[in-house]
Amino acid sequence: MLTHLLITNYALIDSLEIDFKRGLTIITGETGAGKSIILGALSLILGERADLKVVRNAEAKSVIEATFNVESNVEIGDFLEQNDIETYGTECILRREISANGRSRAFVNDTPVTLSVLRDLTLKLVDIHSQHSNMLVGNADYQLKIIDCVSGNESERAEYAYLFGRYRHIKSSLEKLKAEYEKSRQEEDYLQFQLSQIAALKLVANEDEELEREQARLSNVSDIKHNLWLASSIIQDDENSVLTNLVTVSRGLSQIEGVDSELKDVSDRLQSTIIDLKDLARTVASLQDSYVDNPQELERINDRLNSIYDLETKHKASCVNELLELQSNYEKKLELISNSDDEIKRLEAELCDCETKTRKAALALTNSRKKGCESFKKSLEETAVPLGLKNMRFDIEFSDSELSLTGADKVCFMFSFNKQQQLMPIENTASGGELSRVMLCIKTIIAKVMQLPTIIFDEVDTGVSGEIAHKMGEMMSSISDNIQVIAITHLPQVAAKGNNHYKVYKADSEDSTYTSMCELTKEDRINEIARMLSGREVDEAALNNAKSLMGF
Repeated sequence: MLTHLLITNYALIDSLEIDFKRGLTIITGETGAGKSIILGALSLILGERADLKVVRNAEAKSVIEATFNVESNVEIGDFLEQNDIETYGTECILRREISANGRSRAFVNDTPVTLSVLRDLTLKLVDIHSQHSNMLVGNADYQLKIIDCVSGNESERAEYAYLFGRYRHIKSSLEKLKAEYEKSRQEEDYLQFQLSQIAALKLVANEDEELEREQARLSNVSDIKHNLWLASSIIQDDENSVLTNLVTVSRGLSQIEGVDSELKDVSDRLQSTIIDLKDLARTVASLQDSYVDNPQELERINDRLNSIYDLETKHKASCVNELLELQSNYEKKLELISNSDDEIKRLEAELCDCETKTRKAALALTNSRKKGCESFKKSLEETAVPLGLKNMRFDIEFSDSELSLTGADKVCFMFSFNKQQQLMPIENTASGGELSRVMLCIKTIIAKVMQLPTIIFDEVDTGVSGEIAHKMGEMMSSISDNIQVIAITHLPQVAAKGNNHYKVYKADSEDSTYTSMCELTKEDRINEIARMLSGREVDEAALNNAKSLMGF
């Protein structure tokens, strides 16, 4: 239940702090006093979008904070745990902050949350019913929600939701595959042509690098052989070659190496150099023999590289490896095209099976709704009688629809409020007062089923008076035996049934007008209800009438 409400810097409210209690709480006040402002602030706690205009003082932020007692509410505890929100014992504190620049922040137990999380949580805490909500009773989606609420078909809805979600996923996958398949079929000839061009070259990884090295070798055979010949001549072939001269020097040193140990070292090093040069000479000679001028092979390599370069240019590739990767992609796409027929057939069979199961679950959901409707129709007609709707008849028409998130049902609430009157959709037959009473009856039934901690009625008694207003007050009082009820009303008959009574009023300071709210004492309540009965002039008759209404 709602235990505390704090509003600061919001519209005409400078600062307002109210404690709420169990039972039926009445909120009254003259037209324009600011009741709707308080309700608007509370709606922000329920996740409604914030309007920049609500910030009273642009130099400070607007804060709305509501505290709920959630003792023994396991569902709220589970929700907080699933969303990683800290628990505060038996309390759950919701807060909205709106800055002058329009930035809005939401908190649950001081943990920042998104508006969607805030809305999901408050749906489990409070239900606000306004005059505007009366029109919802003619909305088919809302009617279906009412039926599901009173039918207790959570398991049937969960089963259907799972199967319908799977059905939609398979159907989407099938449609996507078919679209891709059709597109691929149109590209198949093109892919096949591109693949054949690349495959015809029979490319090998890194082939271009090896060919370019061999091309460079064959293109420079003459220069290579000339320089190798020159090297060979200088090293050993010429009469005055390096080796010839070194051998002569070595012989001379060998004759004197015994004179000094250092001479021996020089002689040994020279002999080692001669051995290295002889080995180098053999290597140069071998290389000379390996380099053979081969114009035919060079022409073949040039042609091969030109073919590769042309294909790289066409496909915007930089090397053979990229062409091979492209070839692999073409092969995979063509393989996908060839395998798509089998995959489409598999998905079609899976979709057919899933659709059968989904329709079966939809039928089970329909049956649960029709079963729940029987007791709901009876309860609604019985609840409406004390509100002056003794001739009201009510039925629910079911018709088939395509599979959707809510099942395969279309429903329509059909009403008749007069004898011998044909049943018609409620929007075509009910007056404003009748709408209010029907909606109150529905809320009464739903409140018992859902066990919401708090329900707020915002002037739902509009369009009624006298004995009917008295009965509506009694009905709200009856609901408050199980849950907290807060009623904003202009009717003294309803206000008199309250356990607690608050008055909203406007007051002036030196420089501004502000809205405030206070709890009324017993005497204040008598005076307020007398005012509601007679207007501004409260006389003895009005006071006595007020006392009578309140049972004093």
